[in-house]
Amino acid sequence: MTIEMFKSKLHMGTVTEADLYYEGSITIDQDLLDAAHLFPYEKVQVVNVNNGSRLETYTIPGPRGSKVICLNGPAARMNAVGDRVIIISYTQLTPEEARVHKPHIVILNKDNEPVRTVSESVYREQYAEETGIK
Repeated sequence: MTIEMFKSKLHMGTVTEADLYYEGSITIDQDLLDAAHLFPYEKVQVVNVNNGSRLETYTIPGPRGSKVICLNGPAARMNAVGDRVIIISYTQLTPEEARVHKPHIVILNKDNEPVRTVSESVYREQYAEETGIK
């Protein structure tokens, strides 16, 4: 038996582009993928903080250093440039692995620059101070 667990996330990224006529997925700066332990073509859930939408897609690596987060295809209708998003990945673990698992979290500022990386819960006060969002 395995349990689906939260693996990693990019927390509070800013959508920099939305390309409706691309064939689909989410393009993310390769540096951000690396920071969050995300793989190219990995399935992710994208949660839009501005409008509450949730969708599943897969990652496509964008140019390193570009800070790009681009929703492609139909997802572009659900996410506007400037929206804040949380990009989440999950993993399957045995109960033994799940008991010691700690997710990997990369908190981003409004310019998609990592401000902190943690492997445990994020405290609200620290989050507000680092991101400027309360």
